[in-house]
Amino acid sequence: MKVVIVCESMFGNTEALADQVRDGLRDLGVEADVVEVADVQDEDVAGLDLLVIAAPTHALSLSRPTSRADAVSQGADPRRARAGVREWLADIDRYLPATAARPPVAVFDTRVLKTKHWPGSAAGRASRTLRHAGFQVIDRMSFYVEGLTGPLADGEGLRARDWGAELPESLRRYRVRA
Repeated sequence: MKVVIVCESMFGNTEALADQVRDGLRDLGVEADVVEVADVQDEDVAGLDLLVIAAPTHALSLSRPTSRADAVSQGADPRRARAGVREWLADIDRYLPATAARPPVAVFDTRVLKTKHWPGSAAGRASRTLRHAGFQVIDRMSFYVEGLTGPLADGEGLRARDWGAELPESLRRYRVRA
């Protein structure tokens, strides 16, 4: 089984969780890698059994260039602002043409803990975008950080690793239904 996690992370929290999801998959012997969204190449997403999208929630949705610029003004590495999941998904046909087999997708986001019950999230927006592009979203999750710049809320790293370890079973159930 081959899985790639396409990750956008401004302060490193979403990336840390993507690494935990990857490790949960690897614990099961799954070939899994994390690729920063700005660095994704065609070969990274070719022939996947599962694509995982990881993004921070900015203003109840996926980041935009302006929200990434705001993150940089709050201390994020400017190199992380060069591309986001929103733009990558808008160009998804370049990487995974509609004429090719599209892998099932799992999506997760990071959100500030105090906004846990607010509507809207990066995972929700990404899921809708993917479904409109013809992908099947098999799972969606939110993980929490204490503040805009982090750190991760207590237990979220372990929860992400456990979610990663559950993804092969989610994929199996999806395939049985399909």
